[in-house]
Amino acid sequence: MVGASKAASRLRAFPAKSSQIDPNVSPFRFNSLSVYLRSKYGVRVRKIPLDAGSTCPNRDGLLSRSGCVFCNPSGSGTGLFDSGLSLSEQWIFLTRRLGRKYKTDAFWAYLQSFSNTYGPLSRVRRLMGELAGLPGVRLIGLGTRPDCLDEEKLRCIADCGFAEVWLDIGLQSANDRTLQRINRGHDFACFARCVDRAHARGLFVCAHIMHGLPGESDADFLETINQVNRLPVTGIKFHNLFVAKGSPLEPIWRSGGYVPPTKDAYVRAVIAGLELLRSDIIVHRLNADPLPDELLAPRWARDKRDVLDTLRRRMEAEDARQGRNFPYS
Repeated sequence: MVGASKAASRLRAFPAKSSQIDPNVSPFRFNSLSVYLRSKYGVRVRKIPLDAGSTCPNRDGLLSRSGCVFCNPSGSGTGLFDSGLSLSEQWIFLTRRLGRKYKTDAFWAYLQSFSNTYGPLSRVRRLMGELAGLPGVRLIGLGTRPDCLDEEKLRCIADCGFAEVWLDIGLQSANDRTLQRINRGHDFACFARCVDRAHARGLFVCAHIMHGLPGESDADFLETINQVNRLPVTGIKFHNLFVAKGSPLEPIWRSGGYVPPTKDAYVRAVIAGLELLRSDIIVHRLNADPLPDELLAPRWARDKRDVLDTLRRRMEAEDARQGRNFPYS
């Protein structure tokens, strides 16, 4: 297989993490993705991150060349495309590896790196065809931006033949001043329009939001959740902002212009956010998962499991539950 040795080396940096949780802590204090998938499909479904060699209008010069302030050079992906692996080769390589690890043959094909619907419609159509041809795929997902999804692309994605298609759409914040500060290149209204159009075509939207963005308070973070609650969003990912090597945030952090929140501050904010979040929204992720060799700060972000355990224990101790403070019930 072309590039397999490079891919294997790269994948050693992506350890197959255990999904087991502390049995003394209830897993049902939030609407978790794993519970949703097992309930719907009857088996454990594993998400397979794929790299389609995509780029981004914030990288190629259409909007900017520097990217969003937090984005690393690999666009939060595996880099397997640059190692010479096609989507089908990546799929075979990863499903065999994770299938043995987790004893499952049910997989979710997820185009992760950069903005996978950016570019001409013909490219999106080709990618959807490749995903449809992957053996054993149960559902698909595409990571992208709201300004990279016009009606034609949404129609193409909705017509791909899968009953469940997720669009992971980066929002980060509902505050337009913040979006400008972090160089997103779109506003909140763009995100809201995209969600409405995707929902109208039967597509599932997972909104990505961030805590700890430069210039934002916890009140801003919670207001973003308030705004997400008002939209037909099906899922959400919480991310703690971390400083990645090579990101535009790195020199700001090195000069003292940015200080990441503490672990305690992040955990408190996420619990408050979960209690505010609509109870039907599926929680896909509770914190970021940086590669060890890309993380500069904060140090606590290295241990994803510790953050999750701390969050779950505190929710148990405080009897916190998703949607408890949702204001529109």
